[in-house]
Amino acid sequence: MHITRFTDYSLRILLYMAAKDGKLSTIQEMANAYEISKNHLMKIVQDLNSRGYVHAVRGKNGGVTLNKSPAEINVGKLVNELEGKSNLLECFGPDNKCVIANSCRLKKPFAQAVNAFYKALEEYTLQDILSVTDIDDMCQVLNIAS
Repeated sequence: MHITRFTDYSLRILLYMAAKDGKLSTIQEMANAYEISKNHLMKIVQDLNSRGYVHAVRGKNGGVTLNKSPAEINVGKLVNELEGKSNLLECFGPDNKCVIANSCRLKKPFAQAVNAFYKALEEYTLQDILSVTDIDDMCQVLNIAS
């Protein structure tokens, strides 16, 4: 299973804001910390804002912060929302042109694997990830003042 860079960056942004413990973060600050394009992060933050995961404050002293507590952000649910239905195999998608699709039995085990992937991630919240992460080390690497 492969997640998109968009999902990967979304998780990183949420971890960053969780590490700031309620303090506002700017997109530029996160872009610098992760060495990621500010324009790309703006799109991700807009998406997370529209989904209710973050709260954006406009203006000179604005920024973004988590809109929910880290314990309320389920990693599996978030990844599933962002990734949507995965077309792991061609036969999963609407443009299936596989000539053996009607007789092939790959679809069922791959569908079970995708479901198991999301089920495993659903066992974790953002708080769980923070609990097993060396938060002080992460803050130092990302240049987050504690």
